[in-house]
Amino acid sequence: LSANDAQVISFLKGIGANPNIVSLDIKIVEKVDLERPMDWQAYVIQLDGVAKMGSKTQPISQRSIYFVGDGLITADLYDLKTGDKLNASISPEFKEKYYDQSHLLFGNKDAVHKAVIFSDPLCPFCRTFVPKALEYMKQYPKTFAVYYYHFPLRSLHPAAIPLVKAAFAAEKKGQKNVVEGLYKVQVDGRERNIQKILDAFNAVQGTKITVADISQAEIQQHLDHDMTVAKEHLVNGTPTLFFDGKKDPTKLVYKNVKLIK
Repeated sequence: LSANDAQVISFLKGIGANPNIVSLDIKIVEKVDLERPMDWQAYVIQLDGVAKMGSKTQPISQRSIYFVGDGLITADLYDLKTGDKLNASISPEFKEKYYDQSHLLFGNKDAVHKAVIFSDPLCPFCRTFVPKALEYMKQYPKTFAVYYYHFPLRSLHPAAIPLVKAAFAAEKKGQKNVVEGLYKVQVDGRERNIQKILDAFNAVQGTKITVADISQAEIQQHLDHDMTVAKEHLVNGTPTLFFDGKKDPTKLVYKNVKLIK
C-alpha cells in the first residue's frame, strides 16, 4: 500500500496541530526512489511557517526527509546490519544554478565531472580530507570542475565564522588560493578572539585582513548564501561531497573515474 503526495502532506500537516504553530506551509521538494526497502521513497520536505515563542512569534524554516512505503511513514530509517542511518545518504540533486563561477575553485567548467565540496576549515576530518581531494582533482582540470561552498559549524567551531569571512574578504581583494590556505591556519576552533583568528589567517595568507574588512554587509551576504545552499541540499555535516549532482557519502567516487590529462 503506497501513499500518494496528498496523503503525505495531509499527515505532516498534523504538525500544525501543535498550539505553538501559528501557520505551516508544507512542500514536497523532491522524491527519491530507494533501492531498499523496495517500493519505498524518500520525500524531501520543506516546512515553512510561524511559531509562537512565549508572547512573541518567529518564522520557522526546516528541510527534512521522510521515508514512505507500505502505508508507513518515518523520519528515520536504519540499516539493521550496519547501523547506518539512511537519512545521511539522501539529498536533493545538486541544483544546476549553483554551479556558478564565483564558487568554481578550479578546473574547466565544461569538465567531464563536477565536484562540489561543503566544508568547515576547522573540522578535523575536513583538514585531512579536503586538501588531499583538492590536490588530486586540481591536477586534472579537464576531468574535474571543483566547486567549493563554505559551511562553518558555528556550534562546534565558532572560530570558523570569522575565518571564513576573512577568506571572503581576501578573495574580494584579489588574493589567490585562499581556500587551500584556510586548511593551514592554526587556530583553536573554540577561539572567540577575532583579532587572534585574523592574525593566524593573515600569517598564512600573507594578507592584512582587518575586523572592518570582515564586518561588511557583503561579506555576511556571501556567508548567508553558502549556508542557504547547504540547507537546500540537506548538508548538516562536513565534509559533504556532491559528485555529478549526487551526494557521495563515501567521498571516494572522484578517485574511481577515468582521468583526462
